[in-house]
Amino acid sequence: MRLIWLVLLIVSALEIGVFVWIGGLIGPWWVVLLIILTGIIGITLAKKQGMDTIRRAQASLHYGKVPKEEIFDGICILIGAIFLITPGFITDILGFIFILPVTRGIFKTRLYKLVKKWIEKNTITFGKW
Repeated sequence: MRLIWLVLLIVSALEIGVFVWIGGLIGPWWVVLLIILTGIIGITLAKKQGMDTIRRAQASLHYGKVPKEEIFDGICILIGAIFLITPGFITDILGFIFILPVTRGIFKTRLYKLVKKWIEKNTITFGKW
């Protein structure tokens, strides 16, 4: 838990530094405009990717298949959307990496391996709610 707080503190400090640096280059109002613009573009893209993933999951279910790929796509898209609604350029870059299908595969594969490892170690179980 301490690691999460440390990461949040470091990322926040880096974001402020990037704001100040870019604001010095292009001006503070352009920085604000860029933050709003990347947020709008990112959330629009996240919504489109999320809807596409839901349609693919429904198609998989229709054909009697478990939508494993779509579930992990959805998790990555959710993480990316959270990064994109967080103001900042570093978090926006991370958000786009999680949302874009070309780069999402890297995290999706790692996430799948992590969940599989948790299940094998009996760290998480399904069925007992």
